[in-house]
Parts: sequence; structure tokens; C-alpha cells
Amino acid sequence: MDIAACRLRLTDHLDEFADEYAPTFQGAGTLTQQLEQLSKVKALLWEHGFAQWGWPERVGGNGGPAMLRAMVGEEIVARDLVVAGFFSMTETLAPTLIEFASPDVAARFVPRILSGSEMWCQGFSEPNAGSDLASLSCRAVPDEDGWVINGQKLWTSLSQFSQRCLLLARTGTPESRHRGITAFFLDMDTPGITVRPVAIMSGNAEFAEVFFDDVAVPDARRLGEVDGGWSVAMTLLPFERSTAFWHRTAFLWSRLDRIVADDPKDDRAAYLIGEAFTALHALRSRSLATLQRLDRGETLGPETSIDKVLMATAEQKVFDVARTLFPGLMETGDDADAQQWRDEFLYSRAATIYGGTGEIQRNIIARRLLDLGDER
Repeated sequence: MDIAACRLRLTDHLDEFADEYAPTFQGAGTLTQQLEQLSKVKALLWEHGFAQWGWPERVGGNGGPAMLRAMVGEEIVARDLVVAGFFSMTETLAPTLIEFASPDVAARFVPRILSGSEMWCQGFSEPNAGSDLASLSCRAVPDEDGWVINGQKLWTSLSQFSQRCLLLARTGTPESRHRGITAFFLDMDTPGITVRPVAIMSGNAEFAEVFFDDVAVPDARRLGEVDGGWSVAMTLLPFERSTAFWHRTAFLWSRLDRIVADDPKDDRAAYLIGEAFTALHALRSRSLATLQRLDRGETLGPETSIDKVLMATAEQKVFDVARTLFPGLMETGDDADAQQWRDEFLYSRAATIYGGTGEIQRNIIARRLLDLGDER
């Protein structure tokens, strides 16, 4: 399928149905409004046949290269129709199901994710196991009907709105580290699951802590082999840093375009905007190379840590420039536009933390890509 021709079809469609796709709120909106908008946009894309582009036919897609999915998300995000990070969650969870779930399970659930009829969350991080994911302690114990899970997850995005959760749990000894982890997916209304939302700096309760108390999960909900959950996690994270990062780059470009369009009257503007442009261009170039590898069916690995460092750097640079060139807007502005800039600036502070901290990514680059030896 020709990417340029497909892009033209999509942009013509989005122009024609602009009123249907448009948010019903101004600025950032509330978290509930953002998620209602996300479901609406995904449902419209599915109804008109665009959400299926780039996905295998065996899970309800219509085939074509993965680059199509990147293009669809890029156009949607660049028009400010959805929150980029929320839209891109599809690009981590759906490919993981396709890779590790049985064919009938993938065919059943992936269309629900693509069409917006279901939201899934990702139960990875724990209070004492964030960047050091191999030390997680949430435990799954086998019983005659499957597994019983006990423990806690933290920073679980949108879990209070989700129907299902892709979960990593300890099935080996604590000393087994990454060799003793198994992946499951479970229904969020299963007895024994408690969700407590956690507010971030902007005031939105985007994250939550999730408690599992004797939660029964059938073995049919296991993904991959017993004690093979590390492979699931290491497959999911590179997906997060390929198509999802391409979407995020489109969002950051749109914000840089807004800065330029507002024509800041500041003698530093050209220099600062140039710095942000350079950081974004480096990110986009690197992200394109990663997408092309994904499109060729190549395995993505530790080299995507470079993408993560570039993404975090570019994101913080763009919002630092906005704060500098529009003094007082984020601190004291009280209209919808100022609120959106403020929320996005505050969220950008976490770019060097979520999805693996900057320090961890640089260690991976040093040790696994540059062969600089073990950490001393």
C-alpha cells in the first residue's frame, strides 16, 4: 500500500468529517473528557476503515506495513484530536497480544482495543520496582484452577478506566529476577482488585496504584511461557519506542509550530526555537530509522534506549522554550490555552522518568551498545 496515497485519503476524510472528530471542549479538558474523545476518535477511525490499516488480517486489520499505523496516529495527534500518549497505548498493548496470545484470543481482543470499545492498562511498575523491573514482587501462585495473584502495582496509567490489565507477576523465587516473571492479562472487575487513583502535578489522576488480593486468574489468561514474562516486557517496550514515539514526535512538532505561530517578541526566540527544532529533528530522524526496522520485521532491542533519551530531551526542550518565550503564561494564565500549556509543561518533567529513567537508558547504551563494561 502506498503511504502517500493512504495519507491523502486519510487527510481528505479528516477534513470532510472535521466536525465529527473535533473535541467538544476547549484546551486540555478534563481527564474524563480526554478519554471520551479518545474513544470517539478511535470508533470513528474504525467505522471508516482507517484504524485497521497496518494491522494483520488475522486480528481484524486489513494488512499493509506498520508504517501505516504510524502515519494514522501522526495525522490524528498533529490535529490535536486526542492526547498523544493515550492514543499510542494501542501501539504497545495490541502488538504484544498479537505476539504472545493465542490466535483466537488475539482475534477476540485486538479489535476491541483498536476500535476504542475497550481500554487496557499495563501493570508493570511497583513501589520498589520501577526502573528495576526485574525486582518486582507482585506474586502469582499456581492453583488447580489457574493462578492466584497478590501484590501491588503503581503508576498504572488509566487503570481506573480500563477493562483489562496486562500484568507482570513473580512466579519464581525473589532471587530469580527477570528469569522468574510471568505475564498475564486479567479483567479489572475481577474480585480482589482495588484501584486507587493518584493525582499528578497537573491535578489529573492519570495514574493509579492497584492492589491484588487473592485475585484468581485462569491459566488461559497467561501470555507466553511460565517464567517467560521478561520476553513479553522486552517485546512491549521497543513497541512503545517505535510507533508510539513517532506519534509523540508529531505532538511535539505541533507544539513547536504553535510557538512559532505566536511570534514571540523576544530577541532569544530564533536561537531557542532553533535548539528545539534541532532536538526534534534528531528525534524524528532516529524514530524514522526505528520504524523502518519495525516495518522490515526486524527485532527491536536495546538500541531503542537511544530513542528514549532523544525523546525525553526534545520534549523537555520544547516546553522549556515555550515557558521562556511566553513568560507568565504557564504560571498565572487562567484561560483554556494557558491551562493546556501548563498541564503539558508539567507532564514533560516526567519525560526523563516514565518508560525507564534517563540514567537507566544511558547505562543500557553504555553497557549494551558501546560495550563500556559492567557498572562498577
